[in-house]
Amino acid sequence: MTQYERRNLSGCRLGVFGKGGSGKSTAVVLLARALVRRGYDVSILDADSTNVGLHRALGITGAPVSLLDFYGGMVFSGGPVTCPVDDPSFLQGGEVGLQDLPPEYYAETSEGIRLLTAGKIGDMAPGAGCDGPISKIARDFVLRTGSVNEVMLVDFKAGFEDSARGALTNLDWAIQILDPNAASVSMTIHMDQLVRRTIAGLPPATEHLDDPVLIDLATEIFKHARVKGVLVLLNRVNDIGAEQLLRTRLEKAGIEPVGVIRDNPSIPMAWLLGERLTALGAMREAAVALDRIEAVVAKMMDKPLSSPVS
Repeated sequence: MTQYERRNLSGCRLGVFGKGGSGKSTAVVLLARALVRRGYDVSILDADSTNVGLHRALGITGAPVSLLDFYGGMVFSGGPVTCPVDDPSFLQGGEVGLQDLPPEYYAETSEGIRLLTAGKIGDMAPGAGCDGPISKIARDFVLRTGSVNEVMLVDFKAGFEDSARGALTNLDWAIQILDPNAASVSMTIHMDQLVRRTIAGLPPATEHLDDPVLIDLATEIFKHARVKGVLVLLNRVNDIGAEQLLRTRLEKAGIEPVGVIRDNPSIPMAWLLGERLTALGAMREAAVALDRIEAVVAKMMDKPLSSPVS
């Protein structure tokens, strides 16, 4: 297979979720590197409105200008970008070709990974504290690079809020990061149930909407959600016993993890110092997890597993 042939994750939007402290953004960096080495054209959308430093972990000196500025700002500050809960309508111009995006709105690593930032709540004036419009960008923004193997990783903020805002509807897969913590296990099981309900066509809550047109639109968006399932990645696991306990608890919920990334003290140190992540063992473990992810997707698509890029 050459780099010009479609691979199993080509064209996918993969959302990365997890509780605070689970290592979600670390997993985004590791998976992005594994993907680009596998022959994918990789873009990361940083949609975590509160966390900072992802660009440094990728080895990028300065973060790009936020897409919230590109789209004219949030409605709470007088701009056009609305919250998907109050206004489920689609982001105007949400699909953008790379050639049409000014260079200040993205940055690239030495490996060719592209980083975009939806927006950061800390950059906004007091009174603009709702980050719902950032969730709309996370839900609707699609970057077209012209590559047959383009993939986008969306790094969501911790918790369920973006999922409740409908962000899942425009993802192909949700990747849930699970660290050795009871709360993380509970969140993972709830995320799996939420995605299953979305796939089954369970309509969203619309009691707060007065406009019948918006109610119908919200219902249609959920009805045609593209998400296909949850892929669980164990992270920050420090021993075999902890891993086995996590696997046992997940098995009872019908969930099988796609991989495990071991606890590595160099990773939190890199975040603390604002340096590029260079944990080779973790990168190898992320590559193994990607093997499993591609296998799961290939099985669902009923097609052969992609071979290594030649």
